[in-house]
Amino acid sequence: MPFGYVSPEQQMRDKADYARKGIARGRSVVVLQYEHGILFVAPNPSRALHKISEIYDRIGFAAVGRYNEFEALRLGGIRYADINGYNYARDDVTARGLANLYAQNLGQIFTESMKPFEVEIVVAEVGDSSDEDHIYRLTFDGSVFDETGLVAMGGQAEAVAARLKERYREGLPLVEALEAALFALTEPGGERPPAGQLEVAVLDRNRSHRKFLRLSGPRLERLLAESTEAPAPAPTPEADVPPTAPEGDVDTGSDT
Repeated sequence: MPFGYVSPEQQMRDKADYARKGIARGRSVVVLQYEHGILFVAPNPSRALHKISEIYDRIGFAAVGRYNEFEALRLGGIRYADINGYNYARDDVTARGLANLYAQNLGQIFTESMKPFEVEIVVAEVGDSSDEDHIYRLTFDGSVFDETGLVAMGGQAEAVAARLKERYREGLPLVEALEAALFALTEPGGERPPAGQLEVAVLDRNRSHRKFLRLSGPRLERLLAESTEAPAPAPTPEADVPPTAPEGDVDTGSDT
């Protein structure tokens, strides 16, 4: 055996450990369905560097980890959406197609590069009804999870997800969904971040054309004030969601 030899299996384990440690240093982000769409909430004191963004008409993006890496993925997703929307039709740009693209990019980087991306991302698409909503969570190695209802990622993701499940139920009004998200993102005994240190956005199915709406300023402060008065919803049973992988090649944005 040559000096310094490391088996491929050990290399993959080392890369995965490296990526997980980088992601765990970041603050959590939660994404959950509510009565009229999909809600994104993240503690983020920066007003310039966003963890939550719009990708296309009905599609939102959230990420944790190294900013320059998930920003490159976000910009690549926007270019993909713009090109396919221009060449085919805007309705042909889907979260599934973006998840497929990101899975291939992240998987290739994890396999071929010395350093993996230290990121975890969510691509969400709001439909005409909650049954038509799609939430895909992608990890640093290109694995794809087709989520239902809620997602938590970043540092302390398991604890955040457990607290979120205590308050979450299907069809929550926006105020109660925001209350559930803040409950999940706040450690027991800790203080909730003020409105100025929160990044909040929705994909609202009732909006015309562009569904993404960033909530900030007085509007967010009113929602936060209402959320403190909202009753805690009854908990729902946990459901295990197995990992899935996108099928076939990269979505070209058209079925024809």
